[in-house]
Parts: sequence; C-alpha cells; structure tokens
Amino acid sequence: MHSAPWLDTSLSPAQRADRLLADMPTAEKLSQLQCVFPRSCDADTDIQAVVAGTPLGVGHVTTLEMRRVTDIAEVAAFQRRLQAEIIARQPHGIPAAFHMEAVCGAYLPGAVSLPNGIGRGASFDPELEEELGRIVGAQERAVGITYSLAPVLDIARDPRMGRFGEAYGEDPTLAGALGAAFTRGLQADDGTGRRTEAVAKHFVGFHGSEGGIHGAHAPVTARLLREVYAKPFQAAINAGLGGVMPCYNSINGEVASGSRSLLTGLLREEMGFTGVVVSDYGAIGNMHAFQKVAATFADAGQRALTAGMDAEWHEIQGFNDELAARFDSGRADMAALDRAVRRVLEAKFRMGLFEDPYAREGAGLTVPFTGVARERARETALRSARESIVLLRNDGILPLPATGDRAPGRVLVVGPQAVNARFHFAGYTHESMAEGVLAARASMAGTIDAEAETTTGYDTIPGTPVQSDEREEFDAILGAFHPDARCILDELRERLANSEIDWVRGYEVAGDSDAGYEEALTAATDTDLVILMLGGKNGTGSIATMGEGIDSTEVGLPASQEGLLRRIEALGVPAIGIHMDGRPVSSDAADGLSALLEVWNPAEVGGQAIVDVLTGAVDATGRLPVSVARSAGQVPVYYNHPNGSQWHQGESVGFPEYVDMPHTPRYAFGHGLSYTSFAYSELELDADSIAPDGTVSARVTVTNTGERTGTEIVQLYATDRYATTTRPVQELIGFQHIELAAGESAIVVFEVAPSLLALLDGDMHWMVEAGDVDLRVGSSSDNVRAEASFRVTGSDAVVGRHRTLRAPARIEQP
Repeated sequence: MHSAPWLDTSLSPAQRADRLLADMPTAEKLSQLQCVFPRSCDADTDIQAVVAGTPLGVGHVTTLEMRRVTDIAEVAAFQRRLQAEIIARQPHGIPAAFHMEAVCGAYLPGAVSLPNGIGRGASFDPELEEELGRIVGAQERAVGITYSLAPVLDIARDPRMGRFGEAYGEDPTLAGALGAAFTRGLQADDGTGRRTEAVAKHFVGFHGSEGGIHGAHAPVTARLLREVYAKPFQAAINAGLGGVMPCYNSINGEVASGSRSLLTGLLREEMGFTGVVVSDYGAIGNMHAFQKVAATFADAGQRALTAGMDAEWHEIQGFNDELAARFDSGRADMAALDRAVRRVLEAKFRMGLFEDPYAREGAGLTVPFTGVARERARETALRSARESIVLLRNDGILPLPATGDRAPGRVLVVGPQAVNARFHFAGYTHESMAEGVLAARASMAGTIDAEAETTTGYDTIPGTPVQSDEREEFDAILGAFHPDARCILDELRERLANSEIDWVRGYEVAGDSDAGYEEALTAATDTDLVILMLGGKNGTGSIATMGEGIDSTEVGLPASQEGLLRRIEALGVPAIGIHMDGRPVSSDAADGLSALLEVWNPAEVGGQAIVDVLTGAVDATGRLPVSVARSAGQVPVYYNHPNGSQWHQGESVGFPEYVDMPHTPRYAFGHGLSYTSFAYSELELDADSIAPDGTVSARVTVTNTGERTGTEIVQLYATDRYATTTRPVQELIGFQHIELAAGESAIVVFEVAPSLLALLDGDMHWMVEAGDVDLRVGSSSDNVRAEASFRVTGSDAVVGRHRTLRAPARIEQP
C-alpha cells in the first residue's frame, strides 16, 4: 500500500492525477498553473528570492536565463537547488516542470545549435528532423528540463515579419511532416524514465497578422485556419504532441489566449488534442494591458482558464490570488480550475517528474554534451546545415575547384558576415539569446523591462536604429559557447589553399552608406572572383535587423548592399552571392550574379557547410520552402493560392501582371539547383478511378543524367480540378529525398489517398468530393516533369483529424 495513492506507479498518469487533485485545496491547485522566472541561474542565485511569492510551491519554471551560464555543472546545480526548494514548499511534494526553448537547440553550454526553422524546412528531410529532436531532447532532459518549446508550426507567408525564419515555410504539408518528426524526436523514450513533452507554437494563424507586425490582429477566416494554419498542428497532434502554446494575436476579434472556440472547440474537440495548453510569455496579461478584452488581470486569467488555457508562463499575472479567491467564493467555475490542474499533473506524471525531478550529476549530466554524443550531435547539425543550403542560380561557376586551371587565383570576399561566425546564428539560438542580454533594447515579447531599457547612448549603424555590435563583449559570447565555430573567410582560406583570398567590409548589414564602396571596388578590379556575403543580422534585440518584434516594411537587401552589388557587376568580374538571413534573398541586382546561394542561418557549423557546397564537397540539395517575393508590395505571394488568384487570375481582369512587375514570385516554392541533372519518366498510376476511401499508387522513375552523385527532392503536387469551394491551384501532397550516383535510376512510389485533398464544404464539414484529381511530379512547384490524373468516384464525409496529411513514399529499384 502507498501512503499517498498518487505515488503508486502501477496506476496510469490520469489515475494518479485524479487522486492527487482530490486532495488539493484551491490555492494549491492554482499554484500548479503558475510560473516563476529566475532572473539568474548561477551558483549565486538567491533561491528564496525566486520563490518568495509562491508559498505553496509552483507548477512551472522558465529557464531563459540559463542562457548566461557557461558551466553545465552550474546549470544543473541551480536546477537541483531550485527544484528542492519548490518540492519542500509544496504540501504534496509536487515538483515543478522546467521549460526551455528548443527550436534551434538548448540554451546550455556545450549544447548543439541548429539552423533556423526555415533553413531546416529547405531540407525537406523529416528523418533528419527527428534525429535533431532526439539530440535536443536528451540535452535538455539532462538538466531537468522536460518541456521543450518546439516545434514552431507557423505558416510563413509574410517575410516582413521578423519571425519569418522560425517557421518551416509556407506549406502546411511540409511544416506538418517536419514538425511531427521533430515532435517524435523530442518526445522519444531514451529508457531513463524521464520524458520530454514538446510544446508546439504558435497556435494558430500567428503569421497572418496585419502588416507583418508581431502579435497584431490576424483576420484569418475559419476555413483558412483549419485547412492551412492548423494542419501542421494536426500532424504533430497525431504524432503524440504533449503541449501547445497559443499565439499573441487576436484572430478575427478573439484573443487566441482567451478564445474558447480556438483552445477548446478547434484544438481539443475538432483536432483531438489532449495535452497541456501553456501561455506565451505575458500573453494573458496582454489581454488586459494591451488588447483590452479584460478589465483586470484576474478577469484575463479567468477568461483564459475558462477558454482552455492550462498554465500561465512566464510569471504570475492573470492566475493570481484574486482569481483564487473567485474560485473559493463561487464566482469562478471550480470545474475549469480542476480541469487545468488535472492536465498539468497528468503531464508531470507522464514526464516521470515525481520519480526523477532533478538534473543529472556526473556522467549522466555530461554524456549528452561531450565525447561521442557531442561529435554525433555536431555531425547531425552539419548535415542539417548542408541540406538547408539552396543553390538559387548558377551559370556554371560552381562548384569552385580548389586546384587546377579553373581554381581562382585571387578571390575577394566582401561583407561583415564573412569574418564573424556570430552571424550564422538565428534568433532563438543560444548564441543569439546570450547576445540579447547585451543589447541596449530587448525585443523578446514578455521579457521587456520598460524601465531598464534605453533608446539612446549606444552606437548605431549610420542611418538606422540598429545597434552596432562591434564590441569585444559580443565576440566573447561566441568564444564561451561556440569556440570551434569557424567563420567563412577562415574556411575559404583553408579549403582554397592555392588561392589568394582577401577581405573587405564593403557595407553593413543595414542602412544605405556607401563609405566602403571605394575600397571594395578598388580591390575587386584586380581579382578573379568576388564572393559577396549578403543579408542582415537575424537575432534578438537592438543589435538585430530581424527577429522577434523586429519587423520590416521591406523584404530586399539593404540599400548599401544592393548599390555595391550593381557597381561590382558593372566591373564584369565573376561574382557569387551568399545570402544569410531569416528571410529569403530578394534583389534585382543579385539576379545578375554568376551564382547565388541561400544559406539562411546555418548555426555553429555553418562556415564548413557553406564551403562544402561552394566547393562541391557535397551536392546542393536544399529546396525553397517559400515562394520568394519580388518586393514587399507583392506580399503575400505563395504557390498554393486559390484558383483565380495571384498569377492564376487568368483573363478575368484586364492586366495579367502588376503595372510595375510580374505577379509571379522571384523564385518558386520548391526551387533549388543541383550540381548534376535528373530525368523523370512518365507518372504511372495503378488505377484511373478510386473510391473516396481508396488509394492510388503513383510511380515515377528518376535518373541521374549528370556526371556526379547528387540528391533530388521529388515533389508531388495535386489539384482538385473542380470543387464546391475555391481550392488551391495546387498543393504539395508528398516528397521524397533520393540520392543517385551518375547514371543511376530509382523508382519513387507515392500512395495517394483522396483525403489528402479533403476540404471544408459550405457548412464547414470535412468532405472528400467526387471528381478529377490532377497529379504533377517534378523538382519544384513550377518545374513539372510528369503528369497524370485519376477520378474519385464518390463523395464522403471524413473526420478532419483522421484525414491523410501527407502521401507516404518509398523507393524501389527499377
């Protein structure tokens, strides 16, 4: 017999949660929905001060400030001290659940940092994404962190938004496949008993905000929410997702954090989510302070809790003592509180926290960060960085030979990104978040202390509000956390050992100054090749040109970079552009380069990955996960737009283009070049008609017709030829990596179910409709290599959460 029945491990997590909940008074219940925010996480942190306002313990702890600590043993010791104090205060000995960001890796010394989400979207590689999730989950669990804040499942259609690069891209099938894989990786059972629960964000329609402004109102229709923005979340839920974080936005007049129709109606009742819903930092308080839908913080807390919010992060605002008093007096529904507490407790039992609440010690702590595990993690991150790189254009100049007659004699490298690996790290990497501590102004929502920040007294890039980070303190952060991260210039000098490689600054990451032009142009006139590093600084705070809360009205290169590009091209010297940022390159001048690479933010092994692709040590395999707008005036531009829209408006209107540019994107979704070539056979179907619950096999033979090994990403698109609601002109329904030696062939087989094209009818019911479906297979959304069609013989209702979300594929030998 157990003196406390909830400690009986033979019971299910739900049974244990019910038994514990029955023994808890109101104030103790509410404490399990609250969170504390330690402002430091080192050996000198006053633990009593951290928990001073939580006499009954606390349910959750944010570990953001672990970003400052340089010793993993110190991080673990802090977690053990704080967890011990929380358990000692808690009448039932309930441990707290510690949480940390995970989208680009853990904020821990020795942890691996990953390319940003949009870069990993360019990989089209769910298997790799799952392995990355396993690595991040293991590293965070080692220090007692069991809520990992990832994947980011937003659909990115507006590159003006500063957080554009956090998402996997514009396509819900791709985002769903990658997000579900990362979820499986984070939540994988490593046999230690402690389990991670992924927290996907930001539910739902976050990037649909007006003006590309972070957290602004998002006028997204109910159909668009379900068919597009919610689809990646559905894929992750089907993979066992444990947690969801709503977005800051108002969606059609309802604040997401306080919307019962979204958090209960859509998320739980329609989509079948059974885990914990946690607030984004300060989001509940925002309902009172900024969005004005609650007269007091307690009103905001009550509204959020009633809607389906289960925990308030990162500090107590709405889930306060006044709200507790409302429950005791009957002014608030105790059933809502019990429901949320039960979910939180059940999650803690699933995580194994009651049996194992503390950070590891000794080898159990260090193994994920050192030795074989560290090397494996770094090699996996290198693979991710390589696969993220997209070769947008190439006149034959790439790959660069290191030796021989074609090897460049003199090479000029231009741009600050070439000499400092800090530019490789996106916002929400450890490096970026640690740099943010030194920024004069914070930009991360929920953590801004208005009284502490200043808008004057720091150096800026001329003509801009962007803070100059040319200071030793910033470089010291890179030395502390990623001392082996090499800049591109060093990699080039090592790998192109027979070339004479010089560097000039040329321009900054923002502004329109031409102060560096003369030096750059003088150097370029006496060189065989110019390599131009392009883009801004994707990060956090006032040192960044994009990131959380750092939005823009422009999507192109800074004027200074665009201007120098044109001047160098006028010299007639071969030039290669390497664009590094959280939004894709959009530049008229860059379209004239001999070659152009999109490398996003490739993180700690980015220098090696970029030079690997430049020199042809590996093939260029990345494909664009977004359509690239020609200018901000074209936004939004996306490949799966409705029939009769964008560049498919046909002859319904007078002009088939804008008066000043085409309707088509600069580069199409799925585009990316290789160093070899591929041929496709006819697309063969094993049936020309199927029932609405049937499947059709689609087969295509792909042959490497070039002279070297290469990787193709075979992309399958479908069109519902006629439907009762306006449908996309085409939708990605499947994709498959395939590596082939020169002259080698393989067969890719997709299993296509009609529910891949399920739609919401006029009454908002999920349906498979009878009619013709056109399939297209190719190397991008606008490079079709083969087509075929089949007919769905009848219509049928489907359960939305049970519809097929991606056509499974396999590779067969011919």
